[in-house]
Order: sequence, then structure tokens, then C-alpha cells
Amino acid sequence: MADRRLQVFHTVARLLSFTKAAESLHMTQPAVTFQVRQLEEYFNTRLFDRTHNRISLTEAGKRVYEYADQIFDLYAKMDNAVRDMTGEISGVLILGASTTIAEYMLPALLGDFKSKYPDVNVHLKVSNSDGIVSMVENNDIDLGVVESPVLNKNLVVENCRHDRLVAIVPPRHALAGNKVVKLKQLLDHAYIAREEGSGTREVIQEYITNAGLKPADIHIAMELGSPEAIKGAVEAGMGVSIASEVTIHKELQLGTLVALELDPPMERPFSFVHQKQKFRQRAMDELLEFARAYCLSHKDEN
Repeated sequence: MADRRLQVFHTVARLLSFTKAAESLHMTQPAVTFQVRQLEEYFNTRLFDRTHNRISLTEAGKRVYEYADQIFDLYAKMDNAVRDMTGEISGVLILGASTTIAEYMLPALLGDFKSKYPDVNVHLKVSNSDGIVSMVENNDIDLGVVESPVLNKNLVVENCRHDRLVAIVPPRHALAGNKVVKLKQLLDHAYIAREEGSGTREVIQEYITNAGLKPADIHIAMELGSPEAIKGAVEAGMGVSIASEVTIHKELQLGTLVALELDPPMERPFSFVHQKQKFRQRAMDELLEFARAYCLSHKDEN
């Protein structure tokens, strides 16, 4: 409803990048530049300083950005107030999730949410945990769900449930007859790791460090970008790995993988992360409440 020029300007000012703003708004960069120039012509002043491929807000730009923040906050309050009167819960929510969560946890949650709130459209973006946190920081998504600790103290982090990680080996592996394995025993074998930036990798690296081992103690045979790729490589006998229990139910039933308890045990939180916004659309609050209830009812599942 708000002036499109102001919406585009606000996004560029928030991200301090025409390229990132174009991606966020699903527009071409020339279209974004055109909208900003239209607003600059309206005010008859520059809103951005452009030097050495970087941009910054002018004093006028800072003032416009402050008022734009207030304008969009009022629009959100107006929208929610009217929807509260009519009882309607609708809108578009952009959710981001790390790979493991997107593949194994969210389908059931979002399916149930969509059944209850058919007029809310949820768009899902998938990345590793670092990427999801970055999207939340840049306001590219409304809510992130990640599988590793979040260090940014300016974001709201809510633990959903705990996830247990276990060692996985192929059925004919030398360790397959064990029920429990110590980390040092496991790392005597070729190890298949997740990629840099993965929440799973960060949690495992912290576990390895706390066990008194060094990166040189690990023989990484390969790095792969998804749980499915990791499982396939282990099934093919290319090495051992550590994986979330929620990702291996099918393989355990089929007998293509063997899971071993780690000594000491390893757990990590699945967490919601979002901005400390003054005001959120009602659909976002409903999704958070729905997700909290879902987590509570599934907290003991592995």
C-alpha cells in the first residue's frame, strides 16, 4: 500500500546495497535504481552518496529512512488492527531454515500450519545456518530456524527442541558391531564432513575441540553439502560421519547404515531466530505460537 519508491528506498538503505535490495525485492537492479532516483527527484536532493562501489546515506537520506521506518510500522499496525476486527489471518511470511531442519522437521510443521491458516502463504528459503542468520540480520526473512548457536545478541533466539547426533558407519564397517564409540576411535577412520558454515559442522567441531582433539587429528576424506550426500557417501563405504538422528530413520530401517552412540553424548538445539521488531504482522505471531506448540509436542522425539 505504501509508496513503492519509499519501499524500494527503505530496502536499499537498510541493506546499503542496490544489488542486495534488487534480490530481496525480486526486481532488476536498474528498476531499483530508477525508483530511488524518482524519490530523489521528488525531494530534489541526493539520498545516497555513491563512491568506490559503496553507498552511504546522506543527511537527507538518514532523515527519510527514519520517517520511512515509522511509516511502515504504522502501516503494519493498521493492517493488524483491521485484521483483528475481521478475524482474518492472512499475508505472506518468509521463513528460512538450515538444510537438516528444512528437509526433516519443517514439512510436517508447515503442512499443519497451512491446514489451519490457508490464507497465509509461507515461502521457504534454505541455506546453511550461517546463511540463515545473515538473512535474519538483513531482514530478508521473517523467521529463521537453525541448528547451531547464534552469536548475534541483537537477535531473539528461542530453543525449540534438542537434537541428538550419532556416529554413522556402513553395516560391514569394523565399528558396526559397537553400540557406543568414543570420538578418538571414530576419527581413526576416514571422516566425511559437512561444508564450512553448516550448523552441523560447527556443533561437531566444538565437540571435537572440547574432547581435546585438534583439526590435524581428523582425516577428512571429503566435505559434502547436505545430509543426503553424507549418508550416501557413508553407505558407499567412503568413510564414517556424525549425523542427526532425525535424518537417518529410513536408513536404519533398511539396514543400509548403522548408528553408534557417541561417548560422551552429543546434542544441539534447534532454534528459532528473528529480529527484535517493535511490531510484527499477526500471521508471524501465529506462526511463532504454532511452532512453539509443535516443538513442545515433539520435544522428546529423536
